[in-house]
Amino acid sequence: MPPAPGHGPAPVRAPAPVPASRLRRVAKPAGVLAGVLAAFAYVGTVDPNETGHYPVCPLLRLTGIYCPGCGGLRSAHAVAHGDIAAALGSNAVAVVGYAVFAVLWVLWMVRAAAGRPLRIEPKAVHWWAIGSVLLIFSVVRNLPFGSALAP
Repeated sequence: MPPAPGHGPAPVRAPAPVPASRLRRVAKPAGVLAGVLAAFAYVGTVDPNETGHYPVCPLLRLTGIYCPGCGGLRSAHAVAHGDIAAALGSNAVAVVGYAVFAVLWVLWMVRAAAGRPLRIEPKAVHWWAIGSVLLIFSVVRNLPFGSALAP
């Protein structure tokens, strides 16, 4: 016969989750920043303007057409040296990407320190808009009137 309610072994309860320390919460954004800073430090010391350090863009090599990423390393090198004008001249979209990353990283760090997750859930329309901007940028930088956007 089963034991009557309230009698018998007590149910086993999982221990309450221990809140993560602030240091533990900011470890991921801090690690991502460390990786990004290491990459910028490397590109800042190994000049992409000198041939032989980095591979050539395959699209540029095969077709002579600048892709949306062409000039990105030169742009990162210029940013690492504080030359924003040269960075914009090498790849304006990359500079905008660096700025967007910086804003999102700060938001991530602030929310992580407060113990709140950062949720970014772009919809399909956002991805289409980003792709469209990159396509337009690629086409314009390869036309004669858009040569100022070419690296």
